[in-house]
Amino acid sequence: MIISMTGFGRAEASSEGISITVEAKSVNSRYLDISLRLPQSIQDKELELKEIAQDRISRGKLNLNVRINKAETGEPDVKINPKLVAGYKQLLDRLREAADIKQEVTLRDLLQFNDLFISREEDEETLETIWEVTKEATKDALDQLIAMRKQEGKQLENDLLKRVDQIKAKMDKVQELTEGRANEVRKNLLERIHNLIDEDLVDEERLEMEVAVLVDKMDITEEIVRLKSHIKFFREAIEKEESVGRRLNFLSQEMNREINTIGSKANNSEISQHVVHAKESLEQIKEQIQNVE
Repeated sequence: MIISMTGFGRAEASSEGISITVEAKSVNSRYLDISLRLPQSIQDKELELKEIAQDRISRGKLNLNVRINKAETGEPDVKINPKLVAGYKQLLDRLREAADIKQEVTLRDLLQFNDLFISREEDEETLETIWEVTKEATKDALDQLIAMRKQEGKQLENDLLKRVDQIKAKMDKVQELTEGRANEVRKNLLERIHNLIDEDLVDEERLEMEVAVLVDKMDITEEIVRLKSHIKFFREAIEKEESVGRRLNFLSQEMNREINTIGSKANNSEISQHVVHAKESLEQIKEQIQNVE
């Protein structure tokens, strides 16, 4: 089945007052490219989070954003730096005495200094809780993202099958037009040659050989057969339970090669018209499969 590379997932998980929110967003990319935005407390888990993502996704540019909310624990993320508080208090007292100010130093005065608080270091138990909850939320967010990618992939699949059927229908028309075309082309070439040259100077055997070569060069039967074979493989690839984006891209290039050859050898306005329509459908296919995982 087709899976799109575009998707979004958001999940929350919590334990012991710690809540983790993970947002996962992916867009198309030639390879798997993972970018993470992590809080400081789990910066060292970057590789493990990437492994979790790699187990679920094979292609696309993936962005994971992890946020922590510890409001329910009742513990602030910062604590007081007692030595700095005492130091600033002594400094302000000396300043007050030097300026002969009677007013006492207040809490408001001390809060003018930004470095009185330092980040609270998490204990091992809290760090383990944060990591376990992060893993749970990440897996849920990725599951949601994958579900969305599958849903979009179904729409892509329907469109690709419709486009490839359009190409096949045009080639069926071309094949009908080419039936018996070799004899007609041969007859027309002989007539044109005889009208242009003196029949007494014509080596009929050599002429027949040259005409046969020209007719063979204008024959598009092999190209049509190969193109229909590529279409068959294209449809089979869509039904496979694996990442098929690169396979579909390769087949679309091969289909493009055959259609171009048919167009260059056609020498027939009606065939050329069908070829143009087939190329239009193929261009839409090539654009769509850029977003297939």
